[in-house]
Amino acid sequence: MNENNGSLRGYPDCDEVETDDPLSYLERPVQYLIPAAVEKVINKSNAGKLQCKAVFEGANGPTTFAGEEILLSRGIIVAPDLLVNGGGVTCSYFEWLKNLEHISPGKMSKKYEQQSTQRLLEMIGYKPDELDIKGAEEIDIVQSALDEIMT
Repeated sequence: MNENNGSLRGYPDCDEVETDDPLSYLERPVQYLIPAAVEKVINKSNAGKLQCKAVFEGANGPTTFAGEEILLSRGIIVAPDLLVNGGGVTCSYFEWLKNLEHISPGKMSKKYEQQSTQRLLEMIGYKPDELDIKGAEEIDIVQSALDEIMT
């Protein structure tokens, strides 16, 4: 972003910049279109001009009902935001829960997991000084919870 004028105009590390009509990018020939920033960006005024095989909705509600009807009538697949962005929304939910409690999920279970594993291994004959047990990292807990919910 060009700090002087608040836009991408004049940014040296890109192939093209379209600031006059940014929605025109949606109408370029591509195989897959992933609107991932603005809602209602695909609608009855531009759906007939899209040149793609499928739309994968990354943003929340980027396609209006009328826009989707036009795309489907043209044989263009529309994968809804609920499916395409379900993992992102679920992880946002985890962040919301974490912020609500002001504690990360990993901190709530890591020590318990370490101690449980250590006790189990001691019960089957391992000595505490032979063990190097570490609890799950927060990312492991988030990925496990995401896998459980998505499955």
